[in-house]
Amino acid sequence: MKMPLVLLIVLMLGCCISFAQMPANCSQAVIGTADGWDSSVVSLSLVEKQANGQWVRILGPVQGRLGRAGLVWGLGLHANPRRAITKREGDGRSPAGIFRIGGLWTTHKTPVKHHRNIPAVKVGPRDLWVSDPSQPHLYNRHIRLNHPASTPWELKEQMRQTDYAHSIKLLICHNTQETPGRPVVGAGSSIFFHIWRRDGAAPTAGCTSMAETNLRSIIARLDPARNPVYILLPRAEYARLRNPWRLP
Repeated sequence: MKMPLVLLIVLMLGCCISFAQMPANCSQAVIGTADGWDSSVVSLSLVEKQANGQWVRILGPVQGRLGRAGLVWGLGLHANPRRAITKREGDGRSPAGIFRIGGLWTTHKTPVKHHRNIPAVKVGPRDLWVSDPSQPHLYNRHIRLNHPASTPWELKEQMRQTDYAHSIKLLICHNTQETPGRPVVGAGSSIFFHIWRRDGAAPTAGCTSMAETNLRSIIARLDPARNPVYILLPRAEYARLRNPWRLP
């Protein structure tokens, strides 16, 4: 007996969505929602799951900035829609979806309070983050040289040393080694939370930025044992996927 087309489509969509749920052991999340795919303004909140299973807002909502061109589906813990346009290097868009939150990278003169189990790197002249697609074995990875960056390529890939906006960076695990099967060369690199520019008047190149005080507050609260994630979606997509993805 042939299955009705409508039912078949529903079942197929359900299968796709079943792979796109929040990690079962996640009890802490940064939620970012934007007005639409082309918006570079985002509302950010930190939420935590209580013992009774209820999610409670701990911080926010506060305003942040996204890529100058808005959002596009990224590579993380979620399943992207079939034939979806996805993040590409240099497209000026922030990756949307569900992503693990990684380590801390700083040049700021004032120490950043953080959980002792969050990996923290004091960035210096030997530290690179590779965004060059012509180096597939190094793409979207941190490298520490045994000498200060000096060649044109090393200087181009060097992590920023004197840029206030990048003096505190928290890794968003889009297309990184923390995601199975990643990184995919050319699918976007160097995606972080960092301090915003011009008090929020400027968008980013694809990261998520916010006021320094808010960034510090989020970092101070994060606990790796709670498997924190970043959920970034247009507001309408968040509403549509909230139940099937089991979002907070």
